[in-house]
Amino acid sequence: MAKSKGKGLFREVKGKVVKDVEIKPGENGYSIGIMFQDRTFLSFDVEVDNRMTISPELSDWKTKNYKPLKRWRTIHG
Repeated sequence: MAKSKGKGLFREVKGKVVKDVEIKPGENGYSIGIMFQDRTFLSFDVEVDNRMTISPELSDWKTKNYKPLKRWRTIHG
């Protein structure tokens, strides 16, 4: 496995406390989500067709409404 450079890909969630984890099947893959106690949500949309793609995103749900905070580059495998 390749070593990561810098301080890590998801340093925005470093030190946060996990409240809940969910995995939901979708039409072409899965959605994996991690809800933190501060009501921020790290999600991974995983699509499996001929190739696997993973789309990570951090969002805020403090007001119970979706507010995007950060989207990372889609990972292709």
